[in-house]
Parts: sequence; structure tokens; C-alpha cells
Amino acid sequence: MRDFAAIDFETANNERSSVCSVGIVIVRDGEIVDSFYSLIQPEPNYYNYWCSQVHGLCREDTEEAPVFPKVWAQIEPLIEGLPLVAHNKRFDEGCLRAVFRVYGMDYPDYIFYDTLRASRRALPGLENHQLQTVAAACGYYLKNHHHALADAEACAWIAREIL
Repeated sequence: MRDFAAIDFETANNERSSVCSVGIVIVRDGEIVDSFYSLIQPEPNYYNYWCSQVHGLCREDTEEAPVFPKVWAQIEPLIEGLPLVAHNKRFDEGCLRAVFRVYGMDYPDYIFYDTLRASRRALPGLENHQLQTVAAACGYYLKNHHHALADAEACAWIAREIL
């Protein structure tokens, strides 16, 4: 696959709609050509301890952040016509569908590919198929794991190698 958008969400709590940050990496002709990152005011707007421990974000970080529809209005033109790729599409696609539903937005049935699933087929001998492990096996060292843009970039790298 040579043209796609890698996407990653972080959530504030256990609700899939509580996206608090998003990272997008645009790949065209096999090359990273653009990226986008934004904090998002989550819905529902509270943070649980465990999510904050994973990604380091808290309510103060997103207090002045835009709500999802405003952020998505910036993303939509960037990803137009591209399939989306996520490492564990079940989570990221679930977040996207949930937040569209919360804001009463029409979901456009994005095509999603999953580098987690693909890595299990392409790299069966790995000790695990976590993002940082698969990225390393594909020659990419993931710094800042659980920062949405860093994770999206790692996903893009993996997708270029195994999809």
C-alpha cells in the first residue's frame, strides 16, 4: 500500500468517545508527506488515573482544546480519498465511530486497515505484537510511545513495510 493515512487516538477515560488527542500521518507514493496532531477536549470530559498514566495527559492539558468536530474539520481534507491505517484498528476505529456518534456526525464508512493483525501474519515470530515491538522489527525506533503523533508515525512506518 502506497497511499494511506495512519491514525492514532488517545482517550481520557474508558469511553471510546473520550478522545483527547489525535495523530495523523499522510503517506503518498510510499513517502510520509504530511502530519497532523491536536489535543481534543474529550467527551465525556474527565480523565481516569490509568489513561493519564499511559499517555501523560490530564484535564488541564485539554481544557482549552477544541472539541472533536472542529478538529475533524481540519483532518477531513487531509485524509480525503485515503484508507486509514491503525495499529489495533478495533480501538481506533471504535473511537472514531463513537465520537462521530456522540456529536451526531454522519460517519462516512472509512476503509480501515490494521497493522496489528497484519503483523501477526507477516511477523509471527515476534515475542509480542505491541506497536513498539513491531515498529522495531520494521526498523523504526518508537520514541514517545502513547503520544498520538509518534504512534501514528510508527504505524505508518509499519504499514509501509508489511501492508
